[in-house]
Amino acid sequence: PLHPMYAADRACMNTTRQALDICDALADGPLDGGIGLALDTYHTWWDPEIEAQIARAGGARLLGFHVCDWLVPTTDLLLDRGMPGDGVIDIPRLRGLVEAEGYAGAVEVEIFSAHDWWRRDPEEVLTVLVERCAAVV
Repeated sequence: PLHPMYAADRACMNTTRQALDICDALADGPLDGGIGLALDTYHTWWDPEIEAQIARAGGARLLGFHVCDWLVPTTDLLLDRGMPGDGVIDIPRLRGLVEAEGYAGAVEVEIFSAHDWWRRDPEEVLTVLVERCAAVV
């Protein structure tokens, strides 16, 4: 699912419940066993049902886990994603929830940051990212 801010022009699913409903509807077809979702903290942190929906997904439907942080204020809805720990998302809680359901795959960090991190020296970005992953992710 994509954050509701994308409902007008990018997404037809905005909640984890909606995404899982589609997975359930397709489960009896040729995609059975191979359909699930990538849980992205940027798009799902706000969802009041996130805990219940992660439990509903279970390990079989959790196929990816993407992390970045929601900055306040945000200056660009796509290209102002924060480094973990710089915003308001409780990343350790969400990671704990997906791991409690059996997710043991990769944690993908997505820092879409045209006006901050993308302008910095790559060595600095990598150094900070490693530190933040150890402390926050």
